Amino acid sequence: MSAPLHVAVIGAGIIGACTAWELLKDGHRVTIVEPGTPGGEQAASYGNGAWLSPSSVVPMSMPGLWKKVPGYLLDQSGPLTIRPRDLPELTPWLLRFMRAGATVPRVEATARALSTLLHDAPARHAALATEVGVPELIVRNGLLYAYPSRAEFAAEALAWRLRRVNGVVWEALDRTGLEQLVPDLGPNYQFGAYVRAGAHCANPGQYVAAIVAACMQRGAVIAPRTATGFTLQAGRLTAVRTPEGDLACERAVIAAGIHSKALALAVGDDVPLASERGYHISVPQPGFQLSVPVMPSDGKMANTSTNVGFRASGQVELARVDAPPNWQRAQILWQRARAAYPALAALPEDTERKRWMGHRPSTPDGLPVLSAASRCADIFHAFGHGHVGLAAGAVSGRLVADLVGGLKPCVEAPAFTVTRF
Repeated sequence: MSAPLHVAVIGAGIIGACTAWELLKDGHRVTIVEPGTPGGEQAASYGNGAWLSPSSVVPMSMPGLWKKVPGYLLDQSGPLTIRPRDLPELTPWLLRFMRAGATVPRVEATARALSTLLHDAPARHAALATEVGVPELIVRNGLLYAYPSRAEFAAEALAWRLRRVNGVVWEALDRTGLEQLVPDLGPNYQFGAYVRAGAHCANPGQYVAAIVAACMQRGAVIAPRTATGFTLQAGRLTAVRTPEGDLACERAVIAAGIHSKALALAVGDDVPLASERGYHISVPQPGFQLSVPVMPSDGKMANTSTNVGFRASGQVELARVDAPPNWQRAQILWQRARAAYPALAALPEDTERKRWMGHRPSTPDGLPVLSAASRCADIFHAFGHGHVGLAAGAVSGRLVADLVGGLKPCVEAPAFTVTRF
């Protein structure tokens, strides 16, 4: 490894937090540049489905997607919608998105790449949580995909084939098996695929905050500022720019989620990054506890019992980053959750619940950017994880720390280079 460096990590979501931790373990000096509260609601990692899933190798863009776009524009109640007023701005990204999943070989390649980040995610997070003092936040009870019948499961044959060829193993459950595993799941679901190797995080925001707190105990400094650019001299990084002045450093990592696009552009990389806006509802007192997280196929939402209540997370709303939330999306999650769990259906409609909206930073090919910047070898990209940010956080942090320190990357990284755009 090279001599210890002063590294500025821009962003304290799950990717930035994991990267900072790995850099500190390697002996580097770290400044975390983050205007918000680490683990706070401003970050996508706060409000995700909390899944740590080796089976999340299936890309959003799949063959035949282009046929569904008119429906996404017209049906604002489905699991994926596009705000019509934002379509002109989103069209270039959408075209690349559809091309990325146009053929089976393309989605097979994407799944293989995602598998390198996800296959050991539960074990990596269990180890990381133990290192930072919160082992109880990683729960390794498996994950369940629930279907009304085996026919609905069979209709997703390509997705399950992609999982199988990438090493994902599941157990088929009939209604009796479902009742034994998740007795609170309603009778609408008669078939399940139980991925025993899956895991979940009991509280993603608390987890990120714990990682950052451990970083600070190890010597990291938090700079509560917004990074706006970089100062270079003869092509080498000398500082990260902020409205309050420059922060001197020798290396920088861009891990600012959806806000990474402008920073990447400042160092020569025009990354097509869009917000796949996601929503969740959280019910503090649902009246039941899921033994394993569940994804009902008809709702396409992650249902997870966290340490602060039941969470239903999902929806993909393509819209401008600055567009106001459409809280009808959260209401849809509530309605679908009530349809799936009789205990929720028995609660009053106005039951206390919290709603949230966040920005999944998504590239059109469904893969993150984990590589050096084009115009400055001292700056590294670590963003664009879309739906797999939490699960891929631990390995992404290790990979980026390897790149910063000039080490052999912990996983093969060619698919994640920024030059692919």
